[in-house]
Amino acid sequence: MKHVSFLIDITKCIGCRGCQVACKQWNRLPGEKTVNVGTHQNPPILSAKTWTLIRFDEFEKEQGVDWVFTKIGCMHCEKPGCASVCPVGALHKTETGAVIYDDHKCIGCRYCMMGCPFRIPTFEWDKAFPYIRKCTFCYDRLSEGEIPACAKACPTGAITFGERTELIEEGKKRINANTGRYNPHLYGEKEVGGTSVLYLAPKGIEFASLGFPTLGERALPTWTHNALKFVPGQIVVVSALMTAFYWLTKRKMKNKAEQEEV
Repeated sequence: MKHVSFLIDITKCIGCRGCQVACKQWNRLPGEKTVNVGTHQNPPILSAKTWTLIRFDEFEKEQGVDWVFTKIGCMHCEKPGCASVCPVGALHKTETGAVIYDDHKCIGCRYCMMGCPFRIPTFEWDKAFPYIRKCTFCYDRLSEGEIPACAKACPTGAITFGERTELIEEGKKRINANTGRYNPHLYGEKEVGGTSVLYLAPKGIEFASLGFPTLGERALPTWTHNALKFVPGQIVVVSALMTAFYWLTKRKMKNKAEQEEV
């Protein structure tokens, strides 16, 4: 299967939230009860029930303001930090470029949340037996030869889906052909070793002002590996035993709850 990516052209996004709705529909994610917090961005942040979100930013100009809309979600890093810190191997990078997770392995430790430089994985805080949740790149659709639901729903072509190498070329082509329109930085090409989601921003708008972290080119797993190799073996063994104990306890409680429901 091809190694695929998104090229998200922020200059083409009109903030319709079609991608946000399509994600919820395909993944059967419920709506969220929200309150007005002074922004049209709704809900205000990613959650276990909202895996992709249109971020609303406004920038003052001489007359009025400019609105900038940005689709945010998992960046599907080429060498994902979340997967590198998962103690049970619940997350992994697939051959398609998607970073997915396995509920049957997840123990709810939330290390992946701390290992993600983009702060993407979320947690089912409202459930008795919670799991990590995030965008899966519609891996089930990819497996059937379909494109992700968000890309299919975009009415303006702001989300382009295809092979990563081709999208990098396409991003640079747009930048070079429209220097008055684009920020020359193709975000995601090199950050933390590269990501499977690439962004083009409007000229004069820095990615940091859109909420993107400023990161180096070194992949995070190379840092975690260097740190973890100094952890004494005894600590690893104790951690593994505690993890196993937690998993068994959790499974026992879940079975008990299911029996009571019956």
